[in-house]
Amino acid sequence: MTEELSRTSALASRHTALGSGLEDWNGMGTAWSYHSDPNDEHDAVRERAGMFDMSPLKKVFVRGADAQAVLDHLTTRDLAKLAPGKAAYLCVLTEAGGIADDAIVSNNGGDEWMIVHGSGDTMALLEASAEGRDVTLEFSDALHDLSVQGPASLDILNAHCDADLAALEYFEHTPATLFGHACRISRTGYSGERGYEVFADGAAITDIWDKLVEAGVTPCSFTALDKVRIEAGLLFYGYDMTEENTPWEVGLGFTISGSKGDFRGKDALMAAKGSEKVNNVCLDIDHSDMVEGGEILSLEGEEVGVINSPCYSHRLGKSLALAHIKPGIEVSARLRVSGEGIDTTASVVSSPIYDPAKSRTHA
Repeated sequence: MTEELSRTSALASRHTALGSGLEDWNGMGTAWSYHSDPNDEHDAVRERAGMFDMSPLKKVFVRGADAQAVLDHLTTRDLAKLAPGKAAYLCVLTEAGGIADDAIVSNNGGDEWMIVHGSGDTMALLEASAEGRDVTLEFSDALHDLSVQGPASLDILNAHCDADLAALEYFEHTPATLFGHACRISRTGYSGERGYEVFADGAAITDIWDKLVEAGVTPCSFTALDKVRIEAGLLFYGYDMTEENTPWEVGLGFTISGSKGDFRGKDALMAAKGSEKVNNVCLDIDHSDMVEGGEILSLEGEEVGVINSPCYSHRLGKSLALAHIKPGIEVSARLRVSGEGIDTTASVVSSPIYDPAKSRTHA
């Protein structure tokens, strides 16, 4: 385990018992791998139910009369339209209109909101937006995030929960009691399947984990998470998007509420629309294994892009990747893939390559 880690999941002992070395992500020891086969974990999510400890994501409560206004300045969505019990996926921007982070904001009601974000600069930018406003910010590592994903997730959770999770629409959330523990459950995830995230304190989350294992839910590593999210065309901040990219360039234009009032980076973002330098795409690579990442893409001898997030999908029998390429290159285009130890070709394919209609996520 990395000595410099500043954050610890209450589930760390569960991860090490399963073979994890607790590699660093976002300052927390993270289960990047277990002794189990990540392909079996992948199968569990697609066929039954798997769970991921997403506690390395940072959770911040925003409370007070100005909470909505502060978050509206921070993010790209019009939060006046977000009713209590609803959540929204959105972007946090730099002043230059680049993506500083992506996040999910939840309206908990009663002037309390929660923002869950990854490894970007959300906290510093949130503090800047909150300066001089009637608001308090509480970063909470006591709150853990257990993501239960897969077609059986609803039936398994509902059998032990006092809330009717079947009534939750996509991106809705509710207070609940699960296995006797107070928590908040949201119908969200990062898998391309129907799924739920369980937010609870450390003492509760360890018991919930153990009870879910008994109920047949498979613990899954971040290696398996990469497979399911790449199949589903879901982006990972720092790899598929950085502050050098605008939401327009990576398929996140749907997170922009251009008609709402001012928000950080709005003017630069709106001015950049139509001047995209890259386009985020999925590739089907002519290769029998996962490529390394960072390979150069070319078309007719001209360099046109780079591979950002690769994986091998045993279920699809394909070497896949999310990549940035120059705008204007059509789906079905054939690209040259060049890197250390590899020289092959790839096809640009529609994304997501798994469940293109997203019917399983919204089932």
